[in-house]
Amino acid sequence: MGQIGFFDEFNRLDRLSKMGDPLEKVSCAVDWEIFRPILEKAVHRDKEKERLGGRPPWDCILMFKILLLQAWYCIADDMTEYMINDRLSFQRFLGLTLGSKVPDAKTIWLFRDTLSKKGMDRQLFDFFNRVMEYEGIITRTGSIVDASFVEVPRQRNTREENKTIKAGEIPEEWRRDTPEDRNKLKQKDTEARWAKKNDELHYGYKDHIKIDKDSKIITEYTVTSASVHDSRAIVGLVDEQDEVIYADSAYVGEELHEEIREVACNARLEIHEKGQRNTPLSEEQKASNTVKSRTRARVEHIFGFMENSMGGLFSRLIGIARNAFIIGIKNLAYNLRRYAFIVGNKRIVA
Repeated sequence: MGQIGFFDEFNRLDRLSKMGDPLEKVSCAVDWEIFRPILEKAVHRDKEKERLGGRPPWDCILMFKILLLQAWYCIADDMTEYMINDRLSFQRFLGLTLGSKVPDAKTIWLFRDTLSKKGMDRQLFDFFNRVMEYEGIITRTGSIVDASFVEVPRQRNTREENKTIKAGEIPEEWRRDTPEDRNKLKQKDTEARWAKKNDELHYGYKDHIKIDKDSKIITEYTVTSASVHDSRAIVGLVDEQDEVIYADSAYVGEELHEEIREVACNARLEIHEKGQRNTPLSEEQKASNTVKSRTRARVEHIFGFMENSMGGLFSRLIGIARNAFIIGIKNLAYNLRRYAFIVGNKRIVA
């Protein structure tokens, strides 16, 4: 292997740019400093301790970007540390060079855990949505609602243990005060649930989202266990700003529609009709559903992008609180990629 030259790193990065580095596109499109006040408030830096000396804390924007890398590439903490050291594109996105120090896996875990306990995913998500609304990217001319499963590692429990968990309790043998049982309980997710859809079993949680019809930006979300039906989350997603609401046949029912109208008073509901066993859909109803599908299908593009380009909808975390945080960051990470695409296209047109 030849000796590394002075300009080799620059030349390699230049080649990555010409190939279309997606991280560079996001980095150029987003003003990262707008997130700093929220992040610094979350980590509560002690200025007095900083003046006394010691190792300075990692920059909060750098750490926030690392969480986004994890969301875009679906990588765990140890692998994140390795890939930052290994990939020039990661280093450039983070503002690092080959000679820079890199946060270790424990530092990444601690930063994520700090933000998770304070619910910062919601604050960051809502803040950036307000920015996009101010810039006119979110139009509010129509909203589409849907949900997707977020898989977590499947638990190998006995039938009795699953029955106890489903009842909202913790199996007695897991609560015994022994080191083995305490460690076992830490590895058990008592809030994830099983669900069956189209004869396929899923285990984990659900990401319920509402998107802006025109921009395909996620404007609202909520996280539940996988067993919660899609229709039970829609009322918490819609609001008075919604003009038109599109949804599939999982959201049918006059009672549910009345609940939606109580919140989104002026919204027109474009929800697919559903046939019954002895009352199939008429040709007119099928044609109406086809027309609605042309718009409603845009939400499937988002889940498809997350599945195919963001490493899939999968989490290694335990408990609904931590998974709600990571899913929120995943939704924000998608919005940032979508924002960069929209802004980039506007520049090309201009």
